[in-house]
Parts: sequence; structure tokens; C-alpha cells
Amino acid sequence: MKVQRDGRDFTVDVTADGEGLVSHAGAALLAEVAEKTGLTKALSAGLAPLKERRSGHDPGRVVRDLAVMLTDGGQCLSDLSGLRDQLALFGRVASDSTAYRVIERIASEPLLLEGLRVAHAEARARAWALGVRPAQATIDLDATLIGAHSEKEGAAGNFKGGFGFAPMMAYCDETGEALTGMLRPGNAAANDAADQIAAGEAALAQLPQEHVEKLKLLLRVDSAGATHELLDWARDGRMGFSVGFDLTEPVRSAILELPESAWVSALEQDGSQRQNGQVAELTRLVDLSRWPRGSRLICRRERAHPGAQLSFTDHDGHRFQVFLTDQDDLDIALLERHQRQRARVEDHIRNDKDTGLAKLPFHDFAMNQVWLALVLIAHDLITWTKALLLTGELAKAEPKRLRYRLLHTAGRLAFHGRRAQLRLQRTWPWAGELATAFARLESLPAPAG
Repeated sequence: MKVQRDGRDFTVDVTADGEGLVSHAGAALLAEVAEKTGLTKALSAGLAPLKERRSGHDPGRVVRDLAVMLTDGGQCLSDLSGLRDQLALFGRVASDSTAYRVIERIASEPLLLEGLRVAHAEARARAWALGVRPAQATIDLDATLIGAHSEKEGAAGNFKGGFGFAPMMAYCDETGEALTGMLRPGNAAANDAADQIAAGEAALAQLPQEHVEKLKLLLRVDSAGATHELLDWARDGRMGFSVGFDLTEPVRSAILELPESAWVSALEQDGSQRQNGQVAELTRLVDLSRWPRGSRLICRRERAHPGAQLSFTDHDGHRFQVFLTDQDDLDIALLERHQRQRARVEDHIRNDKDTGLAKLPFHDFAMNQVWLALVLIAHDLITWTKALLLTGELAKAEPKRLRYRLLHTAGRLAFHGRRAQLRLQRTWPWAGELATAFARLESLPAPAG
């Protein structure tokens, strides 16, 4: 093999006699975040009935390792070997068959799956206490499609002609945390109010209850959320709402009746005025009496991009988007910008599909629901790590980039007496950030008890 250094070619002799080398050293950061947030402890308590003998693997630790494996880029149970083969970093890691049995048992007993969710909520409360807590909580609901390439239990055809599942997902926009995921057949409707309410209830249960009464809560959905049942549920729960709204004929007529003076400039995410986009309120021009009291209808228009094909609902080269909200802010541009930020939920779903969600590995529906719960835990391990330990660009990086820059970093583990030292390559561009993250982790207080 040949390599280059300082412009010169070198022939490399490859030997298998090194010592102390570890790969994916940064993934150990995620395992330790699980310890500091109390996740591992909470999982062990919630899954205690699964432990059959004292010398066996702790089921909570097995679940923790599976979540770390997913954050590291694993896609199936056999990828657990990536942790198992590095005893010095991760300790004893269960075999694939042991991990399978743990998932199978959790799937067979609803109380155990609920214990998994309760443990997740307890760790979230701890993470909020450490500094993740937001000033308000916007719950984004969205359905997505996951393909299946075999006859898995519960899989069905979807409206796009594919086959698989259509889970309903919920995220907290301010923190980027994953709140819940409800597995559904592929033919489940995106606007099924009963499913949306069930997902909303599960999402609320994930929020630390000591903070819920103090937080301003907002439910945000695309046009699939414009159902009377869902908005009545939000209103009963003292939760605001902001949902997409269809361009019905009365809405379209109201838009066309607006004088040009009614339109104000839309805002970029940094607060500056958008070059292409205006906002106007339609509330007084459309009958909203059937919707919750105080509902408002707001429209955004923008010029179609060059080459874009216009539809029959477009007018004078403009495209229109409308949303319904009960927020009382007088600045409609701010309200529209906040509704537009709902697009971040699609980024979360895309990242989760890169963190184990793209392929549900089991035939059994209930086991795949457990797998979905593991994906949500993995999502939050990444989120909490970025919020508590990273700064700058890395605090905003998506999982794939974090894996390359931090999680998959190699190092040399050296032992001296009762201490060990992980030595990172000093020329690796992000070695300093990784070392700083470990130092910040060490300074976090351990969970009580």
C-alpha cells in the first residue's frame, strides 16, 4: 500500500501488532451522556422484570447499547458488534441473540414498552435540568412513510404506490428532541385525527410534568392537522395551535379580494425582510365560525421560482399558502415565519431515517414498535450531546456529519496505574472539540441516587 506525506510517496508495511488502538472513540461520548442524564439507570429500573439472573446482561444496559449503536450509524442488530468488539470503551456488550430476546420480551408485554417510554421521559427531565429546557414548547406532528421489502406484519400499501409503514412522529421544535413515534400501517391517513391526538397525548407525557404548567405549548401541523377533533383537543388542553389550511374556493376568493395594501413583507429566519414573499390576514373575509373561538387565517404569497410550473390555484404568478392559528400576536409576519419553521420536522425525520428508522428490521409489528422507540432514544442522545457538550457548527450538525467528525474518531487508549488516557490524533481537525466535549461531560453532575 502507498500513502503520501509532504508530497512524497511512501510504501506502507501493514502489521497486526499494535496495542491500545480504538475506533469510534467519540461514540463513547454518547454512552456517557446516557449515564449523566440517568437514562441507563432509568432503563434498568423500568426493565428490571426482564433480568433473569444476577450474572446476566442488564436489559437497561442492552437497550442503552442499542441506542448508542444507532447513533453511531447502525441499522440492524448485527451492527451491535461495532460496540462489542471494543471492550475497553464500552465494556461487556450483549450478543445479537440476547439483544433480540430483550426486544422480543419488551414487545410481548405492553407494560415493559411503557417502562421504556417512562425511562426516556425521566432522562429528558434530567437533561432539561442540566440545561436543555426551552422557554416554550412547540410540538410538531407529522406522518412519514417507511418502505418494507417483505411481507412484514402490519405493512400495507400507501398512497404513493409503495408498501410499508406510516408512523406518526412528534418532535419538540425548540430543543429538537423526539417526543414520540407511533407505528402505523402504510395505508394510515396523515390526517387521522384519532392518531394525531394519540400521538399528541404521548408527546405531552414525554414533557417533564413539573414544567408543563409553566410552558407555553403550541401544536403545529401541516394541512393534515386542520381537523375539528384535533383543534378541539388542543383547545381543551390549553394548547395553542398553528396548522396548514387548504385553499378552498372561499379562501381563494378572499385572497383575490385583498387590496395590495393588505400585504406586508414576510420575514427571513434572521428577522430580515424576505425578497420574495408577502403576508396578509384573511380572518374577516372567511367564515371561521365552525373553528375554535379566536381562530385566525393568514396567507403567504410568493413568486414562483423561474421555470416552476404554476397550478390552477395560483394567480398572477403567485403561489399561496394558508394556515389557521389561534395565536394573538399582532405581527402576522412573525406568526407566518414560525409556521414556516415547521419544515424542521422533515429534517428530524430524515435524520432519524439515517439513525435506524429507514429499515424496520423485524417481521413482528410490536418488535418494530420497540425498534422505533429505540430510534427516538438515539435521536435524543444526539440532541442532548449537542445541547450540553458542543458549540458552534458542531452543535447544529446532523448525525452523518457528527459521525465523521466526532463519533468515528480513532484514538489510542493507554493505561497508567488506575487511570486511562485516550489520546487523539492532534492533527485531526476536530480533536480539540471532542476532547473539550469529554471535559464538559466530566463536569456535569452525576444523577442523584
